[in-house]
Amino acid sequence: MAWTKHQVMLAFTLVITGSINTLSTKWADNIQSESSDGQVRPFEHPFVQACAMFMGEFLCLLTFKALYYHFRRKNNGAEDRHDLVKGNREFSPFILFVPAMCDMIATSIMYVGLNLTYASSFQMLRGSVIIFVGILSVAFLNRTLVSREWIGILFIIVGLGVVGLSDFVSNDGAGSSYTRNNVITGDLLIILAQIITAVQMVYEERYVAGLDIPALQAVGWEGFFGFSVLGTLLVPMYYIYVGPPFNNNARGVLEDVLDALVQMKNNYQLILAIMGTVVSIAFFNFAGISVTKEISATTRMVLDSVRTLVIWMVSLMLAWQKFHYLQIFGFGGLLFGMCLYNNILILQIYDRIHNAVIRRRENDGQSDAIINRRADEPDC
Repeated sequence: MAWTKHQVMLAFTLVITGSINTLSTKWADNIQSESSDGQVRPFEHPFVQACAMFMGEFLCLLTFKALYYHFRRKNNGAEDRHDLVKGNREFSPFILFVPAMCDMIATSIMYVGLNLTYASSFQMLRGSVIIFVGILSVAFLNRTLVSREWIGILFIIVGLGVVGLSDFVSNDGAGSSYTRNNVITGDLLIILAQIITAVQMVYEERYVAGLDIPALQAVGWEGFFGFSVLGTLLVPMYYIYVGPPFNNNARGVLEDVLDALVQMKNNYQLILAIMGTVVSIAFFNFAGISVTKEISATTRMVLDSVRTLVIWMVSLMLAWQKFHYLQIFGFGGLLFGMCLYNNILILQIYDRIHNAVIRRRENDGQSDAIINRRADEPDC
């Protein structure tokens, strides 16, 4: 069935805003600005950027409330029928506190990793979450993975290995901030974050999925909890001294929020980048929820793979990284594994080719069996 114009717009919004979210964060990492100590240095404040991301998610809660009261004013029960607001509204928001904390920890670790590695590797390595979700689902949800899913996980592992290898052998030249140690550390941190994200997903499936909470509201509450807790933790982080490569700020601490504000004041591009993160994550979540409801969850997964390709292409065009052919094979392995795990395209294409070959053989056999002779031609 062909997509409507509305569905095409939702898919386009999902890909573009999702790409902008990662690219805006990486853009901020690359911007140079004067710090509070008078030195010009890159904007390396991953926890401040994570707070901005949670602020964007919190906007989803405000959007939910606005939509709910808009439909409620109609007095025709629309608030109980519209896909974005219908569902259970009589629940304790604190049921979402645990997944919010998982999201907070995972996002913070990922943004630290993004500071150290390439945007395309960041996006590709996030695909490793399928491995950990699969394993934790078997352990805690009593799920049985079929052979197709295990083979998909194997391809994802191979793809991750190739992406990691491409980062290991890449050399951006002397003076580059992407040293081999930094890149590998960043890659490992991103994979570590996916374990925590997998815990969040399994927890939500076991304890939250059955509550029928509107997705926009759930994302908003997780954003509220994440922003509140992480914003509070910025205070002790201001006094925790750390070593390289995590201390590239004015005071050499885990996070210097005052230094971040000074750098933003001294370079308006940083404000644009942070605002890009806030706005894009809000629209990305809104579009993602809408695509899942109006098209399918598998379509959302395919579009997320397109987003990875867009980020990679833009990073190459902006010279944020150099091209390495191994990333093509790594991305191909990840994409093949994710499609196989989620039963998208791979088996369907195989079945069509297999059936076409069988029909052709049957037709060839029938044509060979039919021999035309004249009526007066004798049998030999």
